[in-house]
Parts: sequence; structure tokens; C-alpha cells
Amino acid sequence: MRLLDHVSISVPSIDAARPFYDAVMAALGVEKVYDRPGALGYGVRCSDGDDSHSYLAIYESAESSCDEKRHWCFKAGTRAQVAAFHAAGLANGGKDDGAPGLRPQYHASYFGAFLHDPFGNRVEAVCHRAE
Repeated sequence: MRLLDHVSISVPSIDAARPFYDAVMAALGVEKVYDRPGALGYGVRCSDGDDSHSYLAIYESAESSCDEKRHWCFKAGTRAQVAAFHAAGLANGGKDDGAPGLRPQYHASYFGAFLHDPFGNRVEAVCHRAE
């Protein structure tokens, strides 16, 4: 069972968030599905015939805030995608919060990387597969 269907992240400026989220989502092979004033969308929405997808929305909000205990973790199909996510984020205004690597404290094959987006939101990519 997949736990999350969709999630939203708030940022104070869509224009400043766009390069970062476009780059990290592309590195994970996630398609941008809309780009409009005040909002960006990535992934595939579920339908009545297919509930196997997930979806991310980025919304502009003057009330956006960050909490170090809150983060969003995106699944990667390969360890190379995790590394690409990290590099793309750093190249587009993100800040390192944990280089790509194994995190055996979670499980033996947990390969993750952590970033803060340009506004401080904490995001992660993980591949659970053994190499």
C-alpha cells in the first residue's frame, strides 16, 4: 500500500522555486504537469482506474514556513537518480543537508541525499534497492 497520494509544499516565491523544483524533479524522472501563477505541479494524479501514482504541488504562500522536523522524501529508482537529485538541487539554489550515500541506520540498502530548497524546506531522495 502506498501511504501518500499527493503532497503540497509552500514557498514564498514560485518564480524563485521553479528552477530548483524543475531540476530536482527532472533528475528523478518526474514530469512537470503544470506551471501557472502561484503553483507548480509534478507527477501524475490518480484516477478512478489507476491509483498507483503520486503527485507534488508547490504553492506560493506568503504564510509559508519551514520546520526542521518536517521534510518530504521522494522515491528514486536508482542510486544514480539520488546523486543527480542532489547535484541538480545544489546547482539550482539548494543547500546540502546530507550528501548522497548509504544510511545503514535505516536499513542496509537505504541510499539517500538531503537538501534544503532555496527557502529552507527540507527535501530528500531515496533509493531502497541494493546496487
